[in-house]
This record gives sequence, structure tokens and C-alpha cells, in this order.
Amino acid sequence: MAAAPVATSTKSSLREELTCAICCDLFREPVMLACMHHFCKPCISRYWRGTQGPVTCPQCRKEFSSKQFQTNYLVAAMVEKVRATTSNTYIQNVEKRLKESLESHRLRREDYINSIRRDKDKMDTIKRVSADLQARVKGEFRALHQILHDEESCMLEQLKREQDEELEKVHRRLEAVKLAMRELEDNMTKLQQASAATENIVLTELPQLSAHVQVDTAPEFDVNTFSNKYMAPLQYITWRKMFKSLKPGPSPLTFDVDTAHPSIYISRDKTVAVESDNTSLHTCHSKRFLQCVNILAAQGFQSGQHYWEVEVGCKPKWDLGVASEAVDRHSRIKLSPETGYWTLRLRNGNEYSAGTQPWTRLQLSSSPQRLGVFLDCDERRLSFYNADNMSLLFSFTNGPRGKVYPFFSPCISGGRQKAQPIKLLHHPLVALSG
Repeated sequence: MAAAPVATSTKSSLREELTCAICCDLFREPVMLACMHHFCKPCISRYWRGTQGPVTCPQCRKEFSSKQFQTNYLVAAMVEKVRATTSNTYIQNVEKRLKESLESHRLRREDYINSIRRDKDKMDTIKRVSADLQARVKGEFRALHQILHDEESCMLEQLKREQDEELEKVHRRLEAVKLAMRELEDNMTKLQQASAATENIVLTELPQLSAHVQVDTAPEFDVNTFSNKYMAPLQYITWRKMFKSLKPGPSPLTFDVDTAHPSIYISRDKTVAVESDNTSLHTCHSKRFLQCVNILAAQGFQSGQHYWEVEVGCKPKWDLGVASEAVDRHSRIKLSPETGYWTLRLRNGNEYSAGTQPWTRLQLSSSPQRLGVFLDCDERRLSFYNADNMSLLFSFTNGPRGKVYPFFSPCISGGRQKAQPIKLLHHPLVALSG
């Protein structure tokens, strides 16, 4: 903080030492007499003009036998430097740099203020979403609370831990931004003081500033990623462990024969669909798929929450999900939300994709043989799970409106491979481990 006054005092003393005692101005062509005193060459020459015999130093009055002096190039260079740093152009340049630096710091401070505001809003979002998720978790567990109290407590503890982790991430960055802003404001104070000091003194350099504290880019808070685990069908996950206590149970789907493509064979109990080389003699019906090997369930949904499971076994290709009631069933179209389909698909035995536009490739650690589908009509959310361990495969967060039907396609097997069926499961076949 005292750097500017010290620099000013030093500068003033230096200027006095570089001032000619005759003309009282900065040296011009400085020369040095034998007594070590300096004068402007024109000034001392004029002072001795007309003097006969010994001459004297104008400052100490020492006599010299002859008019002799020598040019001092070091002093001359110092004079030129002082003269340059006291020029109007130099002063204006320093003032300009001060203003630019101050403006830069002011803009950066505004950025930090806005960043702090965004971080605080993000913290509010995390808290709000976490509160909503806690309410949902409690609601899901209420029906099984007596026998599943430990499950509920465990899930809430995990949610609280993840909330705290997310809040801690934002809190750490918030503290870093506050520290950076304090350093910035300290620099601004130095610059403002230096700027004010230029009215009375001359600065040769900017004041010493603290180094800027680097602040990492704020990571985005993905509400969907944070929410997916707790937006899952928690009662149905627990049902895999204690399904006898679950009320109501999963949706007991059956295939709608009137929608089946002619190449699809349907079992008598309407829970198995398989591609057939022999075209079935289905009656003509406006609901039937004619171009694609597709079929719908007989049960449709337009409100509430619904869950069902499908066994795909080791089939190398299939499509499943939901379809809007009004989809075109007589033309060949691409499966996408824009055409009324929200689906998951398998190709070539190991290529899983979600039916977005364009397709979203999924990297799965294992190949699920049973899939769970969870439809929340009110939240417009459709999620797919590996029913063997209830791990989330993909979730559509902007799902269908209106009435939809579970959708399936056993696909054309091709080659000499034996066609494998798609089965609708009405109860868990094995207890979930863990």
C-alpha cells in the first residue's frame, strides 16, 4: 500500500539531483567539473564566458586554472529517462493503463458476483429437487413401511449423502469464488489509490498486485442424473425381494392379437409373441401393423404409474417400449418420439440404443435377458431397467402425452437362426440378490 509514496519520494529526490544549479532545470548536455559538480554544458559555458584567468564552480566556488569539464554520459542517460517519464504522453499512458486495469478488474468482479448468484441458485435447486425426491421416496415406501422401514432409512441416507456431496461441490467452488473476489477487490483498492495518487505524483510503474486466483468452471448440476435413482419404481424394486407384500402388483399385460403383424404368432394365453415363417390368418383390422413386425399390448395407459417386465432371452434383436394410440400402423416409419414411439432396441446381439432422434448408443456392462419398463404418465417419464438387478438402462424424461400402449417387436430374425420369443412376465421368476 505504501509503494506509491516511496516511489514518489525517490523520484522527487532523483529529479533534484539531476537539476542544473544555474538554470534550475533538468540537465541539457550534462558535464562534470573537477569538483564533481554537474551543470548544463551551455549554462557553464555561458557562466565562464568573458572570464580571464582562473574560473570557479558556480556551486562550491572552487577555482580552476582552465575552463575544463567532461561530458557525463551516465547522467545524460538518467536525465533522458526522467524527462521521458515526466512527459505528458507518458503520464497519459500510465493513467490510461490504470483505467484499463481498473475496468478489467471491475468486469471480473461482476463475473464473480454473477457466478456466486448462479451457484446460490444452483444450491437452491439441489435442495428443492432433493426435498421433492425425499417426499417421493417416503410416498413409495409408505405402503410397505412396516416391513421395509430399514430399506426406507437406507435410501434416505443415501439421498442425503448424495445431496451433501452435490452441495459440497458447489460450496467449495463458492468459497473459491469468494476468495478470488477478495483478492480482486484488494487489487482494485490498490489500483484506485494509485489512480488517485497520479493527481499529485508521477508513477513509473503500476502498483504491485496480487496474482489472480484461478476458479474452475462451474460443473453443471444434472437434475435428471441426480433424480433418476429416486424417480425409479422403488416399490417394484423392493417387490423383487418381497413381491408377495406388494399391493398393487405389476401390470398383468397380454398381447393384443388384433394389432399383431401377420408374421407374428401369439400364444393361447397371449403372453408369448414370436416371429413365424407362416403368415397367420388374422382377420383384417384397422389396428393391425402391416409393414413392420410389431405388436401392442391390449392394456393402454394415460394416467398413473405402471410397471411391467418382458423376457427377451438371448434374442439378437428386438424393440420394446410404448407407442401412442394414434401411431400409423400401415406404413413403415422410424421409431422415434416424433412419430409416437419411445423405445429401446437391440441389434446384432450387443448393440443397444435408445430411440431418440438421432439414436443414443448405450454401453451396458451385461446383456439383460429380462427388462423392466416403468411408465409415469403424470410425470411423462419412461424408464427401462435390467430386471435382473434393476439397474437403470435409459430414461425418457420428456415422455408421451395421452393414451399409450406397451409396444413390442420381435423383429425379423433372418438367416438360419431359430426365431426366439418375447414373453410378458406377470410375477418375479427369481428373488433379487442382495
